[in-house]
Formats: sequence, structure tokens, C-alpha cells
Amino acid sequence: MELAPAPFHADLAEGPAGARAWWARASDGLRLRLAHYPGPGDARGTVLLFPGRTEYVEKYGRVAVDLAKAGYHTLTIDWRGQGLADRMLDDPRTGHVHVFEDYQKDVAAMVAAAVALDLPGPHFLLGHSMGGCIGLRSVMDGLAVQACAFTGPMWGIRMTPPVRPAAWALSWGGKRMGVGHLLAPGTGIESYVTTAPFEDNTLTTDPDTWDYMRRQTLAIPELQLGGPSLTWLHEALAECRALHRRPSPGLPCFAAVGSNERIVDVPRILSRMERWPNGRLQVVEGGEHELLMERPELRQPVIDGIAALFESVPTQPQSLSA
Repeated sequence: MELAPAPFHADLAEGPAGARAWWARASDGLRLRLAHYPGPGDARGTVLLFPGRTEYVEKYGRVAVDLAKAGYHTLTIDWRGQGLADRMLDDPRTGHVHVFEDYQKDVAAMVAAAVALDLPGPHFLLGHSMGGCIGLRSVMDGLAVQACAFTGPMWGIRMTPPVRPAAWALSWGGKRMGVGHLLAPGTGIESYVTTAPFEDNTLTTDPDTWDYMRRQTLAIPELQLGGPSLTWLHEALAECRALHRRPSPGLPCFAAVGSNERIVDVPRILSRMERWPNGRLQVVEGGEHELLMERPELRQPVIDGIAALFESVPTQPQSLSA
């Protein structure tokens, strides 16, 4: 794995000192951006942090501070089609992926980067939202981590019963009629955090974190991403359905979801965690979608739950394979 220095906005990230970003190539040639947030010298291991749709590496600077305090390095990524990674459409503000499993090529590049950077084991997975969907497939397919944690995981997309069949039909038809690049109905091209008011937003009840996210995307417009394409929607629906039919892996797991979750499908999360033999679900009363970006009294118990899981797992001889 060849890595080259990439732009990184440390002042906006507010992460641990010494953080750096790198360019990496997926196996199909797309350029991705990764960021390494250092942990302590006597680190307990490394967390592979899988962000959600629209997100980027700087957004997790504060989370990396918490993980460093708990004893971990953090490696995170700009998935294809977002952040400063290569985007695939003429309008770069449309969230897009050709095939959902293409994200696993990004995971492979991330694993190779962790090996190249010689990040200490054992390794753990933390996935948020879309990153939770990508991460679920990864661990089902044998990603060499010793435990996994998820916040607001996209194991289904929240829709009303009348809308769901229409979403399937429109996204399937759009992809096959050559208009899969168009925005999914009900979404817009503008970045949500740069245009929506704080009041009753669907991400966080913490005004400080809301301002943190807005500062980042306003200062670096290239980080902004709007709604998903019809193709992304169809691929995401199909991936969630396929994963729902598979059994849970044997890894220890912690998942958290807000009681006011309005973006992902909560019944799918409940169903999955009921079928996870070594799993524990925490419902955060009053929490919105981004529990890692919530106000301190809601956020800290989630951080504590993640750290407690990782600390409780007896470490086994393990190496990530590039």
C-alpha cells in the first residue's frame, strides 16, 4: 500500500496532536483519504472508525480525543464519493455509489493503510450510520477485529410504509433507465448542516457540536455533500435487506441508538441486536441520530460503553491482512 500525504485541517478537527491524513487508492483506482489520530504511547490498540454518509475525517477529531483518552489510536476514512475522496458524478454534491459492495474496496484499502502505518493491535471497529452498514458486512465477511461497536447503524432506512415500495420502484427504475445519478425524491443538493436550522434538526441536540460541524463544512466547501442518488438509494436498500437475512457474527458487539432516531430504521436495529449472541443495545433517551456528536450527558455514556466493550474483550493473537 502506497500512501501519500493528504490535506488535513487539524484546527477544524480539534483532534489529538500529531494527527495526519493520507491518500490511498482502492483496488479500482479511486482515491480515498484516511486520517490517523494518534493514541497514547502505551495504547490498548487501534479503532477503525467507519463514518456515515456525508461525513469526512475531520468530523471525528473530538471522538478521537475520547478514544485516545481511553487508550486507542483511531484510523478513519473519507469513503468514495464523499469528503475529499474521489467523487463519481458530474455534480459532486450528490451522494453516489455504483454498487454498495464497492465500499468494501475502501475497507480493504483502509486495512492496508493500517498495516502500512504499523498501527498497534488489537483492532476494533466503530461504525456510525452508513458506516455501520458497511461495517456489518465487513465483520460478517471476516474483518479481523476483536469487537465491534455501532451508533445509529444504518441496518435499514426509516420510511413510512406507503413510501417504502415507491422508494424501491423509483430507485430500481432510475438505475435501469440511465437516470440513477439523479437525486432521490425528497432530498436536496445542499449540505444539511449548512442549510438546516439547529432547531429540531435530526442529528444532535447539542448546539456546540452543531456549530462544530457547520464550521467545518462552511470553511471547506469541498467537504459538503447533499442528498443521495437514486442508485445509492437502491443499492442501500438492497444491502440492508441482504444483511438482514444473514445471522449475526460471533464478535462481541455494543450498539447505541437514540430514542428520537429519525433517519435509520430502529426496528431493524432492535431485530439485529436481539439476534446478536454477544451483543448489547443501549437506547439513549432523548438522543438523535449522531450520538457521538450529542450533548455531553448523552454522549459520554455511549463513549463509556464503547470503551468498556473494547477493554473487556480478551485479546487474541491477531493481525490485519493487507
